[in-house]
Amino acid sequence: MFKKILVANRGEIALRIQRACRELGIQAVMVYSEADREAKYVKLAEEAVCIGPAQSALSYLNMPAIISAAEVTDAEAIHPGYGFLSENADFAERVEKSGFQFIGPTPESIRMMGDKVSAKQAMIKAGVPCVPGSEGELPDDPVQIRRIAKAVGYPVIIKAAGGGGGRGMRVVHTEAALLNAVTMTKAEAGSAFGNPAVYLEKFLQNPRHIEIQILADKYKNAVYLGERDCSMQRRHQKVLEEAPAPGIARKLIERLGDRCVSACKKIGYRGAGTFEFLYEDGEFYFIEMNTRVQVEHPVTEMITGVDIVKTQIMVAAGEKLPFTQRQIEIRGHAIECRVNAEDPFKFIPSPGRVTMWHAPGGPGVRVDSHIYTNYFVPSNYDSMIGKIIVHGDTREQALARMRTALGETVVEGINTNIALHREL
Repeated sequence: MFKKILVANRGEIALRIQRACRELGIQAVMVYSEADREAKYVKLAEEAVCIGPAQSALSYLNMPAIISAAEVTDAEAIHPGYGFLSENADFAERVEKSGFQFIGPTPESIRMMGDKVSAKQAMIKAGVPCVPGSEGELPDDPVQIRRIAKAVGYPVIIKAAGGGGGRGMRVVHTEAALLNAVTMTKAEAGSAFGNPAVYLEKFLQNPRHIEIQILADKYKNAVYLGERDCSMQRRHQKVLEEAPAPGIARKLIERLGDRCVSACKKIGYRGAGTFEFLYEDGEFYFIEMNTRVQVEHPVTEMITGVDIVKTQIMVAAGEKLPFTQRQIEIRGHAIECRVNAEDPFKFIPSPGRVTMWHAPGGPGVRVDSHIYTNYFVPSNYDSMIGKIIVHGDTREQALARMRTALGETVVEGINTNIALHREL
């Protein structure tokens, strides 16, 4: 097992990884930007290194600064958290070339899954159901483009191969609008992601967003930890997540989970990962795979009792998964609300000083947050300041606990979206 890990992230996930390290008896080195000097996990850290000014590009996305922080502190491994460099294959490669263990999949896996076209081809090969569409990148020939769209059936969606985060997508309802949409998306993809390749898929009118959490080790052992329903989104960003997904037959989920596990074994995947699907009319369609721990991992931890972050660290240290698929049992129901520092209905970010913070409590309530009274929420990063997670024996009990928890939460000095969650 590692003696020392560098945590290359900020906010609540940095605190979450720090807690997992403490439990495993590992020293955690925290890195921070000048804007995060006052963060709770920095104050709690045995060692903390400032890696640059507030802008992400000069701090949390600054590969040389992060790697030299690991060298100076004699860390053995780097945990990237989520966001920032967590799905950057070049970073994973540089970490391993510099002699550290990257707590995540291999650079090859990240690269394969990061390109939506190659990811889809890998899934088709592994027998994972995919959205009908172009088998790969769209050709340049307009006749062929029209033929593909006609075969798939309108409406279709044009997506950037290197896209993500709700960007680089266009829905097309008629053949007349098709070629223009392809040209525009290509141009957008080229400038935003440095990759002009686009592909086409059937546009599902009213799908649910279902994802399967997996964990795999270096010895071709893999398990899935049930599913999460993340259909509640705004501007393609998740707001509320729950597990298990209400109203979907267990048999369907089990079949899907088994396919995801065999896909992991086929591509030699290691670490934590999430297969994202759209679900409509009893059918699942693969959209993408996230090669990192996700914001909403706690709902899965609550229903399975598995510590995903701790398992990520153990697997990276070369240990075998400490459980088999048979030992994974789904118990009860969990719901997570993301608490953002923003106007609850206009979604305008609301950075500033928290003059009062009171977290909820009681049976089955968990709060993952790095904020405290008198903490200053910087304007430089994502607006999420914490997550409230509840667990109950039934969905009804979980919802009742969430209502109570939201009612008990007090955040003063800044706006938060708690009022929106109370309405939802």
